[in-house]
Amino acid sequence: MSDAPSPEAALDSRGRPRVAVTGMGAVTPAGPAVGDLLEAVLAPRPTAAPIAGWDTEGWPVRFACEVTDADLEAVLGPKESRRTDRVTLLGVTAAAAALDQAGELGCDPARVAVIAGSGVGGLTTLEDQIGVRIARGPSRVSPFLVPMMMVNATAGVISMHWGFTGASLCVSTACASAANAIGEGMRMIRDGSADVVVAGGAEASITPTAMAAFARMGALSTRNDDPAAASRPFDVERDGFVMGEGAAMLVLERWDLAVARGAPILGELAGYGRTCDAHHITAPAPGGAGAVACMEQALADAGLAPSAIGHVNAHGTSTPLNDAAEAEALAKVFGPEGPPVTSTKGVTGHLVGAAGGIEAVIALSCATRGLVPPTANLDTPDPDLPVNVVRGEAIEIAPAPGLSNSFGFGGHNASLVVVPVEGAGT
Repeated sequence: MSDAPSPEAALDSRGRPRVAVTGMGAVTPAGPAVGDLLEAVLAPRPTAAPIAGWDTEGWPVRFACEVTDADLEAVLGPKESRRTDRVTLLGVTAAAAALDQAGELGCDPARVAVIAGSGVGGLTTLEDQIGVRIARGPSRVSPFLVPMMMVNATAGVISMHWGFTGASLCVSTACASAANAIGEGMRMIRDGSADVVVAGGAEASITPTAMAAFARMGALSTRNDDPAAASRPFDVERDGFVMGEGAAMLVLERWDLAVARGAPILGELAGYGRTCDAHHITAPAPGGAGAVACMEQALADAGLAPSAIGHVNAHGTSTPLNDAAEAEALAKVFGPEGPPVTSTKGVTGHLVGAAGGIEAVIALSCATRGLVPPTANLDTPDPDLPVNVVRGEAIEIAPAPGLSNSFGFGGHNASLVVVPVEGAGT
């Protein structure tokens, strides 16, 4: 990329501090590490399976993408983990992996911020304790219910465990939460509010009430006979998304500080857009107007033309309305010969508030490798969707910036531009 700044350049073309990604951690249905996630999406290998947490016989939807093989007590220990909701344990586990990769930060803890996104927070604990109250009375409700269920718990616990005393914030913008958290972290570094930001998202909403609620609103696929084929973004037979859970955290760092300490620079976060459709509480705006504005804002923030983007990691949930609106938006931004597009939710399901985090990890990792993952279960591309979706096998591309989209209920839109760095490894 001839127009990219040199590795030594601390400022971007507008004179703003560049933002390096020096650590990434992910705990997903594909496995407990970033490598597991990348292997699954490049294969592609769907992770949807029958729900193991409760007896789903007679339920309209009986499958999801669950995290099954991660040691969620390793960071906090057994005692503290019992007082911590699953969503926070997922987030802390991902943060630990990201910070371990980043290495010794060597900066004032007051200059380290944490921004953790989640759509619903500690839903597992809340639902369990409602059951306790009904069955055993109010005096039996856990005294830890409030700190376990509050949506800001993940950010708070990460800050406390590592002693980071900078800003500790929670972003809750439904399915855009993690992407918004990462983008706002970038802005904090640019404006001098922090030198390092641990940013991303976590979600653990595979609970009986959540599954029943999403099924009742018609958002979930009902392919109970073939869960692995249920999430099929941009396919003509898509019928809803598959609920997923997990977490992803990135360590964002002021470029010059990362270079000075010899940190492993995995890539650069260069652009961020955020808009609202202001149209409907769950449905996207017709024609994808909000998504168009969001992507254009992210490109402008990065100082890039649409032609500079090498691939797009689409929000691509596998719902009829979302995929159609996003495809139209992509066509408006990039034209009929736009970059290759993928949705990795065919593999991971939809991690709701954590989705933008794992997809930022995937987008940066794949941009660095020069690969675009195929979209799982895309057997028959919808002919009405004007978008160049990758199917079958991963394709090779020249190293180039990638765009990752996240769009949430409430009309929340977030887009991130990630840029590979020569010699980076993930």
